[in-house]
Amino acid sequence: MEARFFSLKENEKIQCLLCPNNCIIAPGKHGICKVRYNSNGKMDLPYYGKISSVSVDPIEKKPLYHFFPGSEIISVGFVGCSFKCPFCQNYNISQSTSVPTDFISPEELVHIARQKRSFGIAYTYSEPLIHLEYVLDTAHLARKEGLKNVLVSNGYINPEPASALLEVLDAANIDLKSFNPDFYRREIGGNLEEVKKFLSQAADKISLEVTTLVIPTKNDTPEEIEAIARFISNLDEDIPYHLSAYYPQYMYSIPATPPSAIRKLADLARKHLHFVYPGNIGFEESNTHCVECGNLLIQRRGYSTRIQGIKNGKCSKCGAAIPIMYT
Repeated sequence: MEARFFSLKENEKIQCLLCPNNCIIAPGKHGICKVRYNSNGKMDLPYYGKISSVSVDPIEKKPLYHFFPGSEIISVGFVGCSFKCPFCQNYNISQSTSVPTDFISPEELVHIARQKRSFGIAYTYSEPLIHLEYVLDTAHLARKEGLKNVLVSNGYINPEPASALLEVLDAANIDLKSFNPDFYRREIGGNLEEVKKFLSQAADKISLEVTTLVIPTKNDTPEEIEAIARFISNLDEDIPYHLSAYYPQYMYSIPATPPSAIRKLADLARKHLHFVYPGNIGFEESNTHCVECGNLLIQRRGYSTRIQGIKNGKCSKCGAAIPIMYT
């Protein structure tokens, strides 16, 4: 399968133009992501359609709280990643291409989604953007069948391929891992400004939510979390922001984030955003309330979700419009 989003260089080298890494790849080599490959001067996709995992998940697991709450969605994972996060929770598939995979064509995946009565397809687990050709092929077919397309991603993509994706995407949760450029560069090998560009590009086109994994001593200062909240608010103060507690994983042995720290940071973020959700701190309720009157709109405990205060897209108590897509 031949790729899109690349240019030819001298001596059969190729420059990949999919993500801001902009890898220049020699013949017989692959990019940083490990899945985009130079085959004799042509960009090849040897992992096209090779799926590492398929599951039916609650949409809240993505996490997406304002997009079809209480629904389940077919979720597919890939291999490889454009980042090298030393705290990755899915490092076995994101940092390797040697795990077992099964080939699932776009047509077959859409068929599976319909068979499972899923309202859509979520591209998730490892980084789906480095498999953009497969995601686009599947997303176009899914849209024709009336299915929604959901992305869970690091948001590391160049503007041109991002435009192609946003034409067929319905919702996304994007990791904003820090607001410190040095953290992006040193810890994960990325560029903060490029992620911010994608968030700005996507904000008015899809149902967008943002997540920060809060890591003690790395990105957990009140100043940094508040700066992220201000940035998101400048895009749209109704964008849901998830603050997720970190647990030791992969190459990090830093102690886990205390739930109390997550709660305090969430309170700070609420100075700028209407909807802030603590995550990964047990079975505490993480509810949605009406911004205008405080009415309980959606009750959540873990992945158990109950819509109770919304009627015809409005608050059942005060009639305020609710920025939530639901069936």
